[in-house]
Amino acid sequence: MLGSTHGTLTTDSRRARVIACGEQPSPVVHGRPADVDDLDVSGRPLYADVPDLDRFFRPESVAVVGASDAEGRPNTGITRQLIAWAERVGARLHPVHPTRQSVFGIPCSPSLADLPEQVDLAVLLVGDPLPVIGELAEAKVKFAVAFASGFAETGAEGAAAQAHLAAAVRRAGLRLLGPNTNLNAFEKFRDDLDGPAIALITQSGHQGRPVFAMQELGVRLSHWAPTGNEADLETADFISYFSEQPEIGAIACYVEGLKDGRSFLLAADRAARRGVPVVAVKVGRTETGARTAASHTGKLTGADTVVDAAMRQYGVIRVDGLDELQDTAALLARARAPQAEGVVVYSISGGTGAHFADLATAAGLPLPNLSAPKQAELHQWIPEYLSVTNPVDNGGHPVGDWRGRKIIDAILADPEVGVLICPITGPFPPMSDKLAQDLVDAAEQTDKLVCVVWGSPVGTEAAYRETLLGSSKVATFRTFANCITAVRAYLDHHRFVAAYRSPFDEAPRTPSPSFRKTQALMRPGQQLSEHAAKQLLRAYGIRVPREQLVTSAAAAVRAASLVGYPVVMKASGAQIAHKTELGLVKIGLTSASQVRDAYRELTDIARYEGISLDGVLVCQMVERGVEMVVGVTHDQLFGPTVTVGLGGVLVEVLRDAAVRVPPFGEDQARGMLGELRGRALLEGVRGGPPVDVDALVEVVMRVQRMALELGDDIAELDINPLMVLPRGQGAVALDALVVCR
Repeated sequence: MLGSTHGTLTTDSRRARVIACGEQPSPVVHGRPADVDDLDVSGRPLYADVPDLDRFFRPESVAVVGASDAEGRPNTGITRQLIAWAERVGARLHPVHPTRQSVFGIPCSPSLADLPEQVDLAVLLVGDPLPVIGELAEAKVKFAVAFASGFAETGAEGAAAQAHLAAAVRRAGLRLLGPNTNLNAFEKFRDDLDGPAIALITQSGHQGRPVFAMQELGVRLSHWAPTGNEADLETADFISYFSEQPEIGAIACYVEGLKDGRSFLLAADRAARRGVPVVAVKVGRTETGARTAASHTGKLTGADTVVDAAMRQYGVIRVDGLDELQDTAALLARARAPQAEGVVVYSISGGTGAHFADLATAAGLPLPNLSAPKQAELHQWIPEYLSVTNPVDNGGHPVGDWRGRKIIDAILADPEVGVLICPITGPFPPMSDKLAQDLVDAAEQTDKLVCVVWGSPVGTEAAYRETLLGSSKVATFRTFANCITAVRAYLDHHRFVAAYRSPFDEAPRTPSPSFRKTQALMRPGQQLSEHAAKQLLRAYGIRVPREQLVTSAAAAVRAASLVGYPVVMKASGAQIAHKTELGLVKIGLTSASQVRDAYRELTDIARYEGISLDGVLVCQMVERGVEMVVGVTHDQLFGPTVTVGLGGVLVEVLRDAAVRVPPFGEDQARGMLGELRGRALLEGVRGGPPVDVDALVEVVMRVQRMALELGDDIAELDINPLMVLPRGQGAVALDALVVCR
């Protein structure tokens, strides 16, 4: 079905194609094939499918294909570990090997077809898992794990082999972890730790080791999903599943590359709905792909910029290092929601407190001054010459006696205080021992967050190893930076969750009348002229200047009188990307003679440059406002993305822009403006009036609708400049560029 004479697929046909799964596997929502109410206007799912992974992590029966007990063989060590794991989780284990009667004394089946029962999980200790997939299907195995390497990680040939494996898995109706994964899912987790747990997802098993080792510091872990190459099961599947498990307080991820951007966002949305924090290290920067980037927007938006924005949009906390991943995930898993956002720094040294307060303030943590009555209360125990505004400096001696606990309790009793941070830069027993114990005891009596930075490089002190790490209430860190990062993430997460409304709930399901109006304008694989691009904007309710397209000097003069002097004249043609550089724009024309001369000059330049024109635009001149850029680009992972930034001729020099992945709400559109370094221009500077921010936000939302409905048809859309007029006067798209896919 064609939506126009130019062969553009309509949104309805795209949706039908997805549901009919003529190109891709049919989307699944809530365990059933998706219907039209589960898909947006471009046929993409609106809700994450949550795989039932209970039988993967806690199977009743397991088959080990290729099991071995021959000394010196790699499969022997793996088999031994799987036997121990199966015993811990209460699963019956069945070795499978064509030539062995038993393995480690357990009867061995020659093939999957000969198993004594249907199994939940098959672990494949074979060099090539593909031939086994058909047998798994016949045996009705639910899950499989493939350790074999030599797939997509090796290049094009391996990627092709992985694609064949993935297709076979889909046909078999099972779920596969791997290939190129490891034994991390079958580790021994401590069962003597209480409280909410961290669930770990890694694409590199070794990179998860530091988080796994946190159990030795008293932090509970419940699951580890080593996703490997993600031929089938991916990071998004495990995020969706873990966010539904009541014992999980936070999800920690090490991600080298996302398999599918949409799936990741749907999973992050599910976690956000349930208030489960997701903390991620994201490496393996995605290539932007073969993007022409004729527009300014295309040059502003790099792939990692989009990943970063998408994570923030759905509340995923991105950190840079594994140490930050450990500390931030541990804090978010264990700490209750803040009762207040105020952070107080409490120290025994004025220098330590000032240093920490500087770093915390620079990072955006709110450090309010304590009230005069609270300061007076603290001075009952702290000498008058010491500052207790925030940071609070006790001078050292009060921590050695009864006054230490009084000070801590008084700070925590302040209704404006939600977090108390005590940096202890080095051990100084016995005072540091008592300070640590007082902090632990106070934390047991309050719902507020108490953090300690233990700065000793040794880390063997009893105050640290026993007192602080022995507490599930105190969050203990080894560096200032990690403490600040984690506390900021803690406050941001709970603020985000409290205000979160899923944009997928409000995403359009059916095309707008504007979509149908624009189909005749599409030119697959071509760039539209400015005149056609502005018709596209006008169809979506975006204001453009009064203008006329003319093909003669006389017509230009008549158009100028109708538009009203002064006017702007611009060459209009599908081959023109940047008119200013070619001299194809004339501004401030005030007379008929200037208009005639400008028409001749523009057409002469176009003829000399070999540029085909569809005419010359005679436009209303709009001068008073702030120039912005709003655009759409197509990201390799996430599809259409919307960018807004400071515009005009310096757009690529300033590179001041923010990006979001549709769908998003008006609050996110306003948040984009708040991220701009030049946002003060919108508020009015040097006597200038504030501009119409509401109109700018409306344009961003209309461009988002275009991205949602035309995302499969548009490679790039660039409105630059969008002139945002003084408050109450709207915004006008002075120029536009559209490249069709």
